[in-house]
Amino acid sequence: MDDNNNNYTDNSFNLYQAYSYTLLLLVEPTSFSYAVVYQNRLLVSAQNCDLDELAHPKQLSELLSATYKKVIIGLPATSLTLVPKKLFSDSLVPDYARFLDVKENEKVFAQALDAENNIIYKTPGYIAAAVEKFGFQNTVYTAQGWIQAIINTNPPSDNLYIEVGKSQVQLLNFSGRSLRFYNIFESAHEDDLVYFTSLVVEELRLKPQTVTLVLSGDISLDDKSLKRLAEFFPKIEINGLKVLELPGQIPSHKLLALAALSLCGSSEAL
Repeated sequence: MDDNNNNYTDNSFNLYQAYSYTLLLLVEPTSFSYAVVYQNRLLVSAQNCDLDELAHPKQLSELLSATYKKVIIGLPATSLTLVPKKLFSDSLVPDYARFLDVKENEKVFAQALDAENNIIYKTPGYIAAAVEKFGFQNTVYTAQGWIQAIINTNPPSDNLYIEVGKSQVQLLNFSGRSLRFYNIFESAHEDDLVYFTSLVVEELRLKPQTVTLVLSGDISLDDKSLKRLAEFFPKIEINGLKVLELPGQIPSHKLLALAALSLCGSSEAL
């Protein structure tokens, strides 16, 4: 995995103009990334920040306490379930949540994931506590923007999209513009990535020789995770999709999940 934080600050960034900016926060189990956006242009970003800085900001105190035009927070899931919109009802969310085995120190959220599905998921209480000050109405599921951005490209059914995080990997496949498969897995080693990718390819009855893996997130062309994948899957691409106007020194695939939060709405918390 790549440890590059891709920190960036545009010369025009001015917190006194925060009222016209959007703050994006992408939270992982042990870290978070942030971006400040004006219209469609990235002004500030940093990745792999200490999660305690989100809960008890010191270095980022001014940035995180500013009054923004909009705040969008992507939250991770320790467990989730998808419900077709035709079957979804707000009154049934507590019943759906029982399947997630929710503990006292976890919080449940429900929201639309795409045009056809709603997602119900739980996130650790310490993460919910860290973002509560921003308003739970401003939270979305971490992958919602990433999924929507890919849907907008009319993804081929033989593409398997992979978002690599620090401790988790997300895998995504479509049939036309309809979600065919989505899941998250714990991944601490390159062999975990290979194993779960192989498992999903087999489950979807795709062929390793013809499926195209399209990767984004914490991965680079020269890192060992990609090289390990290439031993089993000959067709691998780095996702070149751009959601925001980025400076040339930041690879778009590194910020894709974070930048794609700008496409999101909001969720409901229980």
